[in-house]
Amino acid sequence: MPDFPDRRTRPCPPGFTLIELLVVIAIIAILASLLSPALSAAKNAARKAACLSNLRQVGIAIELYAGDFEGRIPYGPIAPPFTNPAEFYPTTGSPTSLLSLRNGSPAALGLLLKAHLAETSRVLFCPGADQPGNGVAELAKVGTTQSQGSYYYRHAGVTQLFMSPESLPSHLKLDQLGTNRLGNPIRALVIDSQFLCPPELAPLNIRPRTHHQKQYANTLYSDGHVASLENRSARYTVDVQSLEAIRDSFNQILGVFERADSEPRAR
Repeated sequence: MPDFPDRRTRPCPPGFTLIELLVVIAIIAILASLLSPALSAAKNAARKAACLSNLRQVGIAIELYAGDFEGRIPYGPIAPPFTNPAEFYPTTGSPTSLLSLRNGSPAALGLLLKAHLAETSRVLFCPGADQPGNGVAELAKVGTTQSQGSYYYRHAGVTQLFMSPESLPSHLKLDQLGTNRLGNPIRALVIDSQFLCPPELAPLNIRPRTHHQKQYANTLYSDGHVASLENRSARYTVDVQSLEAIRDSFNQILGVFERADSEPRAR
């Protein structure tokens, strides 16, 4: 019979020493730290591109809506009597991120859901949100209670806290939006919400809502094009962190749109 070597006496192959293992772990950690910023930047760029794509689709929906409603952009409904401080729609036509009111009525961009965004409703939610959110849950509220999307919609640009226009505003025609309070042409229709508020308002479901680490605000313009506007100086941030500033929210939101109107690189 052949003489097989005894496995018990066969020399074991050399393995890693503890020092070598620690060196390998350190190298992997260094490589991971070098790659992390690049991966984070790539992820942010992807979210930015997806957000801009969302806004383009919203722009197409607004154009289709205008075609169905004698050229008018989405407007309404009439604000119900104000009975609760958690009601975010005390004024018809105020700039808003709402998709529906507390009574469930679709509002602002929510008016697009039934016919023009029925199959793509998720485009009303930015993938670059800084706070955890659930777009599916918000969409499920439409028709039942108050729901919010990710974007401010200019609506009719009313800034009074309590007012109900007696007739349709004159600047609801998509191709004839008129001028803003500064005398410049109205151009910006939808923009990423960058909203800061005090923690005391959380019981009313009023919480900070920001996107893209507040570094930029993606914007849809009335001609259908989109632009990413730099926000490092908080130019497009609505800051009502003091309680007395809450009453000025609508005015601040409309101011954001007016700054976007005059943004030269967005033309």
